[in-house]
Amino acid sequence: MGNKTKIVVLRLKEIIYTGIFALLGLLFVVILIIMFLPDKEEDVTPEVPTETLSYVPGVYTSAITLGTQTVDIEVTVDENNINSIQMINLNDDLETMYPLIEPSFEDLTNQIITSQSLESLTYPEDAKYTSLVLLDAIKAALNKASAETDAPAEDNTENDTEAGTEPESIAE
Repeated sequence: MGNKTKIVVLRLKEIIYTGIFALLGLLFVVILIIMFLPDKEEDVTPEVPTETLSYVPGVYTSAITLGTQTVDIEVTVDENNINSIQMINLNDDLETMYPLIEPSFEDLTNQIITSQSLESLTYPEDAKYTSLVLLDAIKAALNKASAETDAPAEDNTENDTEAGTEPESIAE
């Protein structure tokens, strides 16, 4: 007859090595897939304490130090409203070094003036650190404008927010 039976001899050592390498290869592929999948979070909402809407009318400033230069954040308030928030002394060099600072500032300003609060602010993930630095400066200026007598007394010197120590995180 034409059928010949073929016998394959496998050594147990070779089967074990092949199984181990197959498992390691599968584990490697799973780890690569997990590492390179994008995060699903689009916006991040910072935890900001509740602000009162009672201010001493006026213009209040807070400074941000970016590298060797300073940018002032100017907040104009009346008794119950935040009227405007502006960036003073922002020159072309800073705009070039920190390209997300102006769009982040405009987005935060629009949200704050619309809601009249620092609560429930959102910002894109790619401008997280820039937005946090700007938000700290705006909070400092609004703390100066606060009319609460129970709060600890703030002196009217400028409250600097130091950001020059992490320039790579600002320019994300």
